[in-house]
Amino acid sequence: MQLVVMKFGGTSVGTTDRVMVVARRLIEAKERGDRVVAVVSAMGDVTDDLLALASGISDAPPEREMDMLLATGEQVTIALLAMAIHSLGHRAMSFTGAQAGIVSDASHTKARIQAVRADRVLEAVEGGAIAIVAGFQGLTPEGEITTLGRGGSDTTAVAVAAGLGADVCEIYTDVDGVYTADPRMVPAAVKLDIVSYEEMLEMAAAGARVLQLRAVEFARNHGVVLHVRSSFNDSPGTIVREADETMEHAIISGVTHDTSEAKVTIRDVPDRPGVAAAVFGRLADSNVNVDMIIQNVSEAGSTDISFTTPKEDLVRATRAVEEVVAELGARDWQVDETVAKVSLVGAGMKTHPGVAATMFRALADAGVNLSMISTSSIRISCVIEAAQVETAVRALHTTFGLDSDAVTAEISPAAGGNLN
Repeated sequence: MQLVVMKFGGTSVGTTDRVMVVARRLIEAKERGDRVVAVVSAMGDVTDDLLALASGISDAPPEREMDMLLATGEQVTIALLAMAIHSLGHRAMSFTGAQAGIVSDASHTKARIQAVRADRVLEAVEGGAIAIVAGFQGLTPEGEITTLGRGGSDTTAVAVAAGLGADVCEIYTDVDGVYTADPRMVPAAVKLDIVSYEEMLEMAAAGARVLQLRAVEFARNHGVVLHVRSSFNDSPGTIVREADETMEHAIISGVTHDTSEAKVTIRDVPDRPGVAAAVFGRLADSNVNVDMIIQNVSEAGSTDISFTTPKEDLVRATRAVEEVVAELGARDWQVDETVAKVSLVGAGMKTHPGVAATMFRALADAGVNLSMISTSSIRISCVIEAAQVETAVRALHTTFGLDSDAVTAEISPAAGGNLN
């Protein structure tokens, strides 16, 4: 008898009809003999609607009160889903994040999970009920409600799975799994059967929206096997797990893109020790996430520093930059919101030289200019103009042979790809 955590996003529970579909899916899993825990997001656009209500009251509402407001979205879903299961003749019990024992830090609107004390959830499951947990929220040791940021329900699901020692955490989405590129942009994109935590981390960091970065980090750190699959069919999806010698790696597993970041440039910063620490220390103190960083060669004792940050962090970022520019005596600063990031990800890149050169040539041939470049052992990312992102993604997908079934299906006979 498996213990399965099944997470459903806002699209999957967007209407009462879809809530009933999810209820039947949970019941089917229980009738197969599984012990079942569901983690759900707010219905459809409810979170956006709540944000709109807040903006109608204040341009800068207190973050504590925003968490109080936003946490209500998931509470609606868990109650309706429990009612749906009861209406179909089965037992269910709903839990808020606090009731489920999800302990977070005090970073309102961007809290991180510190512990999961899921005794009540386990008790409900062992008693024969389907447990339903509100995603996206937690409770500080001081009793303050927090939210985990966009996509935080994925992290909730993985954390609950880790806390319960679940056999698998199934993430149900509006796509069939993890693809070599966004299939809405590249119709020839291919679904991957299995990817490693390492590759999925890089994909998530580079803009793949199918899983939240923190959720993958949590899964890797706690050894939680993930299964990304569609809410709308029963087809196997993509397994995300620890790499081993049985996994055959393609040179490139996928091409990702991200249009949610902005580029900030500080001009004529004094070129002396401690300046970069001052800039990025101030951003960290303001709870601003920074992705790519580039510093130009010094000329006449000054230099330019550029970095990218999520657009949702721009208000905090610009306040911090404005302060640090004045303190350092830099000339000025500017924000460019018309940028995008395109990335290649693949564990096979480690042992195959020339990937970067091929990538840059493909982008040049497509007329795509690069303004920033960053690399890791299995990822190369470039910042380009947002208007060229589709051209760039399609060019790279074709250049690296991902347009056909020639893509290596990274799955071993032992793994089987079936965790139902």
